[in-house]
Amino acid sequence: MRVLLIGLGRWGEKHVRVLRELGVDLAVADVSPARRAWAVERGVAPTRAFVDFREALDTVDAVDVVTPADSHASIAATCLKVGLHAFVEKPLALTVGEGRHLAARAAEVGRVLQVGHIFRFHPVTAALCAQLGAGRLGRVRFATGRFAGFKRPRTDVGVTQTDAIHYFDLFAYLFGCPASAVSALQRDHLGRGLDDLSVTVVHYGDVPAIVEADYFVPGTQRQCVIVGERGTLVADYGRGAVTFHAGEHHRRGDAWDATAGAVETIATASDEPLRLELAAFLDACAGRRPNAVPAADGVHALEIVEAAARSSRLRREVALSEIR
Repeated sequence: MRVLLIGLGRWGEKHVRVLRELGVDLAVADVSPARRAWAVERGVAPTRAFVDFREALDTVDAVDVVTPADSHASIAATCLKVGLHAFVEKPLALTVGEGRHLAARAAEVGRVLQVGHIFRFHPVTAALCAQLGAGRLGRVRFATGRFAGFKRPRTDVGVTQTDAIHYFDLFAYLFGCPASAVSALQRDHLGRGLDDLSVTVVHYGDVPAIVEADYFVPGTQRQCVIVGERGTLVADYGRGAVTFHAGEHHRRGDAWDATAGAVETIATASDEPLRLELAAFLDACAGRRPNAVPAADGVHALEIVEAAARSSRLRREVALSEIR
């Protein structure tokens, strides 16, 4: 497979390593001479390092787009137009309208358009899926997700669209149910015109999920908690750890008892999520498996993002059916 990686920033560097490990015929494109030189030092042929990605499109089978979010739609549309498969990092696009246009274009040309929702490929997610599938929790009552930490804010999109979106997609995937309504609070404490704190309640059927994202709290926090009638799953994506906490509430006359059970450590694999994600993309391009994260899923995540922004602005719950 001949793959053009577009964008050699911090995350693009990881894509270079993984794609080379996967054995693709790799070309790269970046406007920065220093970034291109960096890629050449790591084994990319000098003749395969381009300033303008469009110069390389007739030499590859697929593209891997790892550029700022506000460029995703135009780059991906250009690549799909000439018949290339495309992997696009999340968010799929800047707006729902752009995302829907890309989805339609991919369907029209019959090419794979996979969205980079990497949490789906994390060993922690595999462990959560197994536990939920086995019915360990019984009926799921609610869930929480936190993607937070003191870090430099992104300049292309707000914290909801870059960080909270991980959980918007994850919970739809885990619960097998699209979102129906959203309530959100967003703040722009730094005065950049982009949210840097968000708290969002997303309803997946009758399961509410509370998602928090910000750039301010100390440390790096990537937690997920799923509460059911028989216990709770606690997942830490940063440490790659999952525990099951048995516990039930029982009514005793006019009172309720809380009966805690054992805490069980759930085994997780050690696979690298990015490697699994890009391998899945290459397999889909070759027809060996279906698209693991189709464009429609990326569009749905954007619909939740837009519903959250509208909810915060209007100070009311917003149904997903309102997002056109």
